[in-house]
Amino acid sequence: MDQKNHVRIETDSLGSIQVPMDALYGAQTQRAVENFQVSGLKPWYSFVVSTAYVKKAAAVVNCDLGLLDSQIKDAICQAVDEILSGKWTDQFVVDPFQAGAGTSHNMNLNEVLANRASQLTHNLKIDPNDHVNMAQSTNDVIPTAIRLGCLLRLDELVGQLKKLENALKNKSDDFQSILKSGRTHLQDAVPIRLGQEFGAYAEAIRKDIIRIQRSADGLKELGIGGTAVGSGLNAHPEFHQRMVRELSKYTGIKFLCSDNLFERMQSMADMADFSAALRTTALTLIRIANDFRLLSSGPETGLNEIILPALQPGSSIMPGKINPVMPEMLNMAMFHVIGCDTTISLAVQAGQLELNVMMPVIAHNLFEELQIMIGSIHVFTDKCVKGIQANPEKAAKWLESNPIIITALNPLIGYLAGAALVKEAFTRKISIKDLALEKSAKGELHNKDTGKIVTENEIESAFSDLNRMTEGGILS
Repeated sequence: MDQKNHVRIETDSLGSIQVPMDALYGAQTQRAVENFQVSGLKPWYSFVVSTAYVKKAAAVVNCDLGLLDSQIKDAICQAVDEILSGKWTDQFVVDPFQAGAGTSHNMNLNEVLANRASQLTHNLKIDPNDHVNMAQSTNDVIPTAIRLGCLLRLDELVGQLKKLENALKNKSDDFQSILKSGRTHLQDAVPIRLGQEFGAYAEAIRKDIIRIQRSADGLKELGIGGTAVGSGLNAHPEFHQRMVRELSKYTGIKFLCSDNLFERMQSMADMADFSAALRTTALTLIRIANDFRLLSSGPETGLNEIILPALQPGSSIMPGKINPVMPEMLNMAMFHVIGCDTTISLAVQAGQLELNVMMPVIAHNLFEELQIMIGSIHVFTDKCVKGIQANPEKAAKWLESNPIIITALNPLIGYLAGAALVKEAFTRKISIKDLALEKSAKGELHNKDTGKIVTENEIESAFSDLNRMTEGGILS
């Protein structure tokens, strides 16, 4: 020990290295810290927790198989439980951009657990490789930890999405009576109810939840026990099945055994599939956020059909300006999620032969996607969606001036005659209803089937209840 410099000397297969005196990690972690000074980032806590679960299960299984001393097992489990309770988070220090496969992350856990377990026993020297990493390899630990870590946060993500879905449903119910102009191609279209728009948003989120849950099922088949290449070398023949049972017991997640551990080692396709479901949800959220920005635009020179909560001043120079800050935030967060998914896609296809060495960046980006989605959806729901108000006066104003409501007269006058009326209404800056009444009075508006003049009463009847145009069916 070097008391003056507050370091101790640790030794590994490459020789000696100085490690901070109070660090629970050892030589291999310290080498990674020194070698990979890249981003200044640390592993996501989800990744630490999921890897710790693997280590606890392995200690228990190896002890039950008669391969690990029960006192060592108990000490490792106690050290894991401390990590699971939130202790020692400052000891996980390896940059996510590290050596391939995640050996440095795995050894960081192994060393911290070994040293802490040794402290707990007072008289045993517990080894990070021979004891904590028994019957394991980085190559099966890391993909198992990635799968486990994603599934541990699945309920949290789905819970936030369901809250968003419910908030949108509530707004749909509140806004069902508000008739407004529909818009396709950002051009005037037939009427729609504001509640129908919001109901469609809620349904889109519901379907995204189903997609995420379906893709998450693929993460439940584990490859732990394959060790280095999938053959299970240096692991007991029962190790794989017992590990699956043990991890299921700890987490409450029904994990599955694999019929082909070689495939579990080679392929990260399940991670790509799960990330793709998150990306699809991000696309939905971007679309909804953009609609909110558009529907709330103005207030005087935009659509202004909905009013978003005023959360903060919108300009350092323009007094009174209020911006759609939550939809803007959600857009940026989801752009980042899509970037993470792109990284994952590139990393997944970069696997070679028996291993994908890009697993550290797959892990980092998956856990980052989850963190960002959970946080951004939560604040978007609470601070934006729940507080949205409708502006029925502005919606009515736009609908009244929308010439496309001529579609209500289609069954009477036909498409071509209706198109001519729209063109004339645009040119003369007159409402389509007033123009139709004028044409009727002059005897210039005829029934497409009978040739008779369309009467004022028929026109008034067609335009009397535009809600009918939002309910489908053939107008008559």
